[in-house]
Amino acid sequence: MLKNSLALCLVVLLSACNSTIVESKYKATKNGVWSKDNVINFSFSAPDTLNRHNIFINLRNDNTFPYSNLFLISELSFPNGTTIKDTLEYEMAMPDGKWLGKGNGSIKENKLWYKENIVFPESGVYTLQLSQAMRKNGSVDGVINLEGITDVGFQIEKN
Repeated sequence: MLKNSLALCLVVLLSACNSTIVESKYKATKNGVWSKDNVINFSFSAPDTLNRHNIFINLRNDNTFPYSNLFLISELSFPNGTTIKDTLEYEMAMPDGKWLGKGNGSIKENKLWYKENIVFPESGVYTLQLSQAMRKNGSVDGVINLEGITDVGFQIEKN
């Protein structure tokens, strides 16, 4: 009986693992507010230089997030010093206001495409910097403190 129970537990644990995830990290914002000046940095080593990977930006928001979309500035730095900077826009809610993220309760988790089907060209440490770039309609100045973003992260998956 004990052997059967252990075997069943092992099967459940192995089937629950997602073998496509290479790396996943999150950083919490301060009290659910993402300051315009808070550039969130992640460093990671290239998984390999041969296989293709997908990179996602992962965000958690709560019901205090006041917008239906989100603008981000991303900067991916390579070990050789090359940098790719992008301005990204993501939909966060349906036109009726229903959140697009997954999860029950007040926190929704969003898995947003960042880089698709890429090969890391060189081994070494890469750095991903993320900052929010939200603006109110008709305003040149950015939103200083973006409420409702509780965590910011990234994920690398095998393609």
